[in-house]
Amino acid sequence: MSNVHPFIRLTRYARNYRSQIWTATTCSILNKFFDLAPPVLIGAAIDLVLQKENFWANPLGVQGLPAQLFVLSAISGVIWGLESIFEYAYALQWRNLAQTVQHDLRLDTYQHLQELELAFFEERSSGGLMSILSDDVNQLERFLDGGANEVIQVTATVLLIGGAFFAITPNVAWLALSPMPFILWGSVWFQKFLAPRYAEVREKVGLLNGQLSNNIGGITTIKAFVTEDYERKRIEKESNRYRQSNRHAIAYSAAFVPLIRILIFIGFIAILYYGGLEVQAQRLSVGNYSVMVYLIQRLLWPLTRLGETLDQYQRAMASTNRILDLLDTPIAIHSGSKVLPASAQGEIQLKAVTFGYNLKFPIVENLSLEIAANKTTAIVGATGSGKSTLVKLLLRLYEIQSGNIFLDGIEIRDLELRSLRSVIGWVSQDVFLFHGSVLENIAYGSFDATAEQIVEAAQIAEAHEFIQSLPDGYDTIVGERGQKLSGGQRQRIAIARAVLRNPPILILDEATSAVDNETEAAIQKSLERITKNRTTIAIAHRLSTIRNADRIYVMESGKVVETGNHDQLVALNGIYTGLWNLQTGQTHET
Repeated sequence: MSNVHPFIRLTRYARNYRSQIWTATTCSILNKFFDLAPPVLIGAAIDLVLQKENFWANPLGVQGLPAQLFVLSAISGVIWGLESIFEYAYALQWRNLAQTVQHDLRLDTYQHLQELELAFFEERSSGGLMSILSDDVNQLERFLDGGANEVIQVTATVLLIGGAFFAITPNVAWLALSPMPFILWGSVWFQKFLAPRYAEVREKVGLLNGQLSNNIGGITTIKAFVTEDYERKRIEKESNRYRQSNRHAIAYSAAFVPLIRILIFIGFIAILYYGGLEVQAQRLSVGNYSVMVYLIQRLLWPLTRLGETLDQYQRAMASTNRILDLLDTPIAIHSGSKVLPASAQGEIQLKAVTFGYNLKFPIVENLSLEIAANKTTAIVGATGSGKSTLVKLLLRLYEIQSGNIFLDGIEIRDLELRSLRSVIGWVSQDVFLFHGSVLENIAYGSFDATAEQIVEAAQIAEAHEFIQSLPDGYDTIVGERGQKLSGGQRQRIAIARAVLRNPPILILDEATSAVDNETEAAIQKSLERITKNRTTIAIAHRLSTIRNADRIYVMESGKVVETGNHDQLVALNGIYTGLWNLQTGQTHET
């Protein structure tokens, strides 16, 4: 976490909104100026009626009590009108600013989040990140919506009333305003005291949201294992932690207002007592005495609301810190500058590549292999041998620790990330479908595709027939993560999505792992069409699906241990032969 105060960090971020902030601030100050003007006119009216003092409008030719009272009334009307206009203006400006900042901040944070490497997401809960993007951004919005204006108006109130008091009677003013330094110092100290409490509150709500998100995502498992009561207790535990951290913060923040009232009371007594003595000694007019008594009350209530405003401010600053900490998270994988042509050949070379999710435990080590352009290359091996990791390294979802990966002779770190990933179609074994229609999911990433092209892609992927049998056909909503569809149906939609994209390089990561034998046979037939004249990388457990591959790499413990086509590898009587015999029930004679 940055040591810079969150308010300073926020002002750095908000530089683009400087003109809007100044406009909103000016409207707030002018509103408060006109809000405090009526008591001055009331004091003038009292002096005019009771003491028959000369009215400042006399030089303008206004003579007589009725005419002078009429002028005061007219001025009051103008002031009330201006106060209302600027109240509308500041509300409009601050609320629109709050909406703009929260909108831009959420988009900036989300965009930055998308650019972070996968390792970042593996170390954090999705619920915690959702809490930052939603709850924390909204917390800042709530403060800008009303709290910022409150702080400005309280400050303007202190300065305007303090100036008025010193203008009217300096010898009483310093007594009335003597509590102000203690109030301001106390406010600053108090907000520093509250800051870590509200940081803890934001942390606890992030943990609670993380648990809730995790449970909602795993609701099927919860129901299947009848753990509803257990999960409710876990949520209750996290919710209680959030409640307790909030209670501690509230206990301190609630004490602020009573303390402020005591200090304000000292100033009020000073005005009431010493101001009265000044009137008796005829050093202060009755009207000005009334103005001071009235204004000290106008000072009282804004300062008592300062506690609530500071509470809102601290919540917003705790949220701001979390948001800006996320924005300041360095991007580990940087884009290159070279762009691949749309007609990329797809020749891939890995030279002495080493990578591990944990630096001490490499998944692949000093790995070298070649994937020929427009050919089908298969990678097989036991679970954990590093097959799927290679795909993620090729897409630069992770950064290799050493070595080089070349695509068409260009080091992939020199390529623009979008250019690199745009020429690769990936069908993962863990298919993710978005909440939406079947058609929208097939067209994902190919948003300009026509309905005819989408249907054709579905037909190639052997998905068209089952899609037509769905309640609304291609308009059927698949549910979150595609939960309304079977694993095989989701897999075929994912294949259709890759087919529609028509990339030069196609990666099939266990593409038929979730389908039955009949569907697998149908998909295999379609894959023969899909992979023709295209660089294809097929990762498979089922060796029958890659039997016709041009080249097969057998991996073990992050290294290539066997290479060849199917017949050559079977003849080796090695690891591949053992896997083949195990899956087919055959034995091989040496």
